Amino acid sequence: MFDMKHLSRLKKLDENAPASMKAFWAFDKAAFAEGALDVRQKQLIAVAVALTTQCPYCIEIHTKAARDAGADDAQLSETAVVAAAIRAGGAITHATHLLHD
Repeated sequence: MFDMKHLSRLKKLDENAPASMKAFWAFDKAAFAEGALDVRQKQLIAVAVALTTQCPYCIEIHTKAARDAGADDAQLSETAVVAAAIRAGGAITHATHLLHD
């Protein structure tokens, strides 16, 4: 099912929902623009989110973008560990719903 070639089909979304997709692409561009956080930091955040949502397309795209923005293996590795800690933390904190007085 996962194949980066499928992303070429985004053009069909652009054609069939032009106003919405134009707004999406503008939002995406603005979200990743340099600001209080630099592009590398934003892409590392995107990698962490992609790992927690387990989107292979996002993992691929944002890992490449993070590397292009200067992220190295150590930074990507720490990002992965933070994402894992957040995902595990969610399971632990939700476990409190299992325990009743």
